[in-house]
Amino acid sequence: MPILQRLTAEHPDATIALRFRSPLELLVSVMLSAQTTDVNVNRVTQTLFRKYRRPEDYLAVPVEELENDIRPTGFFRQKTKSIRGTMKMLIEDFGGEVPRTLDELTRLPGVARKTANVVASELGDTQGVVVDTHVRRLSQRLGFTRQDDPVKIERDLQRLVPREYWRVFPHLLIWHGRRVCIARSPRCEECVLSDLCPSSRVGPEPPGARRPRRTRGRSPRSPAG
Repeated sequence: MPILQRLTAEHPDATIALRFRSPLELLVSVMLSAQTTDVNVNRVTQTLFRKYRRPEDYLAVPVEELENDIRPTGFFRQKTKSIRGTMKMLIEDFGGEVPRTLDELTRLPGVARKTANVVASELGDTQGVVVDTHVRRLSQRLGFTRQDDPVKIERDLQRLVPREYWRVFPHLLIWHGRRVCIARSPRCEECVLSDLCPSSRVGPEPPGARRPRRTRGRSPRSPAG
């Protein structure tokens, strides 16, 4: 798959930007990342994870205290409700451990398929392809899918992308979407995929021509959101 090969060469550092040290921290980070940036989540969890180390810790404080601790991530009331519900289920149904299968993960309050896919993949048990806003947008631009529904987009990507690349492929699209294929002003003239992309704004290159290389150094704002 030429597109996969080019993106891998262009973004060798593509990986999840959330910072975590355990499956529980990963799960909470991904839940907090909805509708905000991973930079913001990392800023909050830097102190949050020193205070909350076990599922029981999230249930031991008043609701208002947890709300205040995660307030900067936005939608803090709903996120608090989901986190507390998830911690209760982890304790009662999973022995306090984060499950690894999509079926089990999506049973947790506030954990939809995208979050479950992220958690399972980062824990080393990839079972699907993460479809966030960037993956959806680039998959449509690159002609991988005509679908709008994330579940249908995921099915199309699973047919196109070799299974061993399911984990890294979303990261490659996310980083490319933030560095080059920007939503409102794609940098097609700098894109390593421009000759393969049906949405490219630049024409075919003459034989032997080379596109200018970008200067790296920017970090994506948020890999999961």
